[in-house]
Amino acid sequence: MTRYASECCPPSQTSSEPLRDEDAANAQLARLAKALGHPARVAIIRLLLRRDACICGEIVEELPLAQSTVSQHLKQLKEAGLIRGEVDGPRVCYCVDEGAIALLRALIEGLG
Repeated sequence: MTRYASECCPPSQTSSEPLRDEDAANAQLARLAKALGHPARVAIIRLLLRRDACICGEIVEELPLAQSTVSQHLKQLKEAGLIRGEVDGPRVCYCVDEGAIALLRALIEGLG
């Protein structure tokens, strides 16, 4: 089931501004990079960004992985704050947290 992101994911509450303290910004970046440390999790983020919609069952259909494996990757992305999910009956619909993605971009740009 696919729904537009605005239907199941309210606006992000994540600040896109990196912390000013360099040590704290390093810790933020390391946490987000760790969450993206597996190709399947990167593929999930790319899929969610391309669709700009909430996706339930289609994630498993798009990836060559078992349901339980995809669920584990979704859990890690959600714990890192990169994605959000909303219960929709027996399913959870996922979308990218735009604020967290903006934060990740800002942290990476701050490396230079």
